[in-house]
Amino acid sequence: MPGTALDGSGVMTSVAMRMPRLAARPVRLVAASLLLAGVAGGVTQFTASAAGAAVRAPATFSISGGLSGVVAISGTNAWAVGSTGSNSSAKTLILHWNGTTWTRVASPSPAGGAALSSVAATSPTSAWAIGSTGNNKTLILHWNGTAWNQVPSPNLASYSVISAITATSPTNAWAVGSVGNNKTLILHWNGIAWKQVPSPSLPATYLTSVAATSASNAWAIGYTGTGTLVLHWNGSTWKRVSSPTPGLETSPVSSTGGTLIGVGTVSAATAWAVGTTGDCGCGNGDSLILRWNGTAWKQVPSPTPAGGRKAGAALRNVAATSTNNAWAVGVSGCGCMPSSYWPFILRWNGTAWKQVPSAIQSVNTSLSAVAATSASNAWAVGTTGTGKTLIEHWNGTAWKLS
Repeated sequence: MPGTALDGSGVMTSVAMRMPRLAARPVRLVAASLLLAGVAGGVTQFTASAAGAAVRAPATFSISGGLSGVVAISGTNAWAVGSTGSNSSAKTLILHWNGTTWTRVASPSPAGGAALSSVAATSPTSAWAIGSTGNNKTLILHWNGTAWNQVPSPNLASYSVISAITATSPTNAWAVGSVGNNKTLILHWNGIAWKQVPSPSLPATYLTSVAATSASNAWAIGYTGTGTLVLHWNGSTWKRVSSPTPGLETSPVSSTGGTLIGVGTVSAATAWAVGTTGDCGCGNGDSLILRWNGTAWKQVPSPTPAGGRKAGAALRNVAATSTNNAWAVGVSGCGCMPSSYWPFILRWNGTAWKQVPSAIQSVNTSLSAVAATSASNAWAVGTTGTGKTLIEHWNGTAWKLS
């Protein structure tokens, strides 16, 4: 099925994100005290009970489920999102970092299954989490500093999903995905409501990620039936920008050359897009990294995964804090089913991308997202080989489990 959906573990996936062929694992629904506070004005609000509905996390946060998105505002304020449970019983999962511990925060979870795939924040009182419901409808949640609320979002067809979100201010946010018969979907938040914005749509197109630095500079990336797809927002319109398309996917899912899965930007002159050159599901795809230099997108060499593992790699997300500091995460050694893959972390030092050891090297463990605030503070999230949430922290020297 094209687009985004809940996989067997309840984790949000897409055709691009599923290319590592992450094995579906049934997971137990983690008990959480969620109190329905009321429904008013089209907004469903959930709050923690007076007894403390939030689930306190141990020193190493690990529960059944998976994490698909992460954002950090500072060293003492970060969010991670994903899901617990499986299929129709899948529930949204939102965790918050307060500088000391990760705590689960109550979040709306529509009946019939729901999972979150991406999160963005602009301040301690404004954050967004997006995903899809079990019947392939868009799902948008907002944090107002006290509680997460479900807000109305356009559902334009029987199949409309969003995969990523970014925000630069309380009145400027973007969400991307697909609608109907594999057409690009771009939504914009203007401070009042989410509205669909016209975007270029080619055959078999899908947007997987979005990043922005201002109201006049944003990037949306993904793939088409013939290769990579990059769109740019100049403050007035979304336009396609030429991008390298190496490799050729031979998967029965589609026939494309190269897929972009994550994008990050620090200025109008510096942006990164990552993905895979081919079909990582059968080991003939390598990690793909493109760089925007202010004029054009160029492919940048990516290291071959260390350790003598099986060929194949896919990068799923990228984050940058400056022209000399960026992170990309994903999986390496992703062969045909039954798959065997490991966490894959790369760092940009201003000159080249270098592999950095993950805090965990367990087989069939994957990293889905990364966020950073400085050269000494970054977070990476994903799912372990045993179907547990995974959170790693970069302290400036090494990645450690958190």
